[in-house]
Amino acid sequence: MALNSTWSLSSLRAALPSINASPSGPSVCFPNGPSPPRVKLSRPRYGLRPLNSYVGLAPLNPLFSLSFDQGSTSFDHCLPVISNGCRFVAMRHGRKVPKLNRPPDQRRALLRSLTTQLLKYGRIKTTRARASAMRKYVDKMITLAKDGSLHKRRQALGFIYEKQIVHALFAEVQERYGDRNGGYTRIIRTLPRRGDNAPMAYIELV
Repeated sequence: MALNSTWSLSSLRAALPSINASPSGPSVCFPNGPSPPRVKLSRPRYGLRPLNSYVGLAPLNPLFSLSFDQGSTSFDHCLPVISNGCRFVAMRHGRKVPKLNRPPDQRRALLRSLTTQLLKYGRIKTTRARASAMRKYVDKMITLAKDGSLHKRRQALGFIYEKQIVHALFAEVQERYGDRNGGYTRIIRTLPRRGDNAPMAYIELV
């Protein structure tokens, strides 16, 4: 005997419990039995209120949302999709670029200005984050000056703001850092800044 794959709406209504609305609160009545039990859900006066219905794993309307085909035997197509609006943000692993609370153009201008001032005066006072961020640019300018070629000089002129500092750096770098391979700067921590308590430091040329 072939099984009947059609669904009867009356049989589904008879199998499911009937829900009656009451002014005091939601209640569920079961039709079978001599004295049908009555379950009432009470709501607290303060705090969070319970949900009237939970549709996490059930269809929104089990009686009228069933639209099965002849070969359909699952409820997957009528289950709702629940989204709580969460936003997943990945952690900044491996991203070592210091932002310094500035957009890229302003951050580059700040680092160029700090590098120019350090090469001009030899020692400046700034925050620890800025000192750590500008250290590699100062080392790069000194490395370009140790090479001494015209191409390296033009690269330094494109980064350092004052032209006289570039020419003086290329003239004196071999005498001062000829035997040193890297590590041209030193960071010395000092007291925090008065007002916002920002960590400060001195950065100087070795």
